[in-house]
Amino acid sequence: MQTLTLRHFIALPLLSLAVAGAALAADFQSTPVDNARLDDFAAGKKSLEAKKWADAAGSFSKVVAQNPKNADAWNYLGYSNRWLGKYDESFAAYGKALALDPQHRGALEYSGIAYLKTGQKARAEAQLARLQAICSSCEETTDLARAIAAAK
Repeated sequence: MQTLTLRHFIALPLLSLAVAGAALAADFQSTPVDNARLDDFAAGKKSLEAKKWADAAGSFSKVVAQNPKNADAWNYLGYSNRWLGKYDESFAAYGKALALDPQHRGALEYSGIAYLKTGQKARAEAQLARLQAICSSCEETTDLARAIAAAK
């Protein structure tokens, strides 16, 4: 049987710390938390571009679960759900985006379109009025104005 010396009592804890530190460093490198959120947002944007609405909604749902103050992610979640025909979820997401940023032009435009699609023209016109007060010549304002005119 081997006799433990003072050297062993010092070396064993140091070795344990080194092994634990290496494992922690490897884990941190393989699962960076901030990059995961960015990856979900980027994946959602790619899904939007590919018109994969369910995939986009899934990605943006992850983003808002991790960062509920991300107005852009709420807006894109609403947009994805609108294309899926999930208007209640869409309006809820746009509402969150607008609660965080009352002048979010995308959420105002897209919610206006959703109102048109659900036969709520007066609400679409109210969103247009809000957009015009923010930026009368912005693309979002022009696009919603055209959609309302086409719905008449």
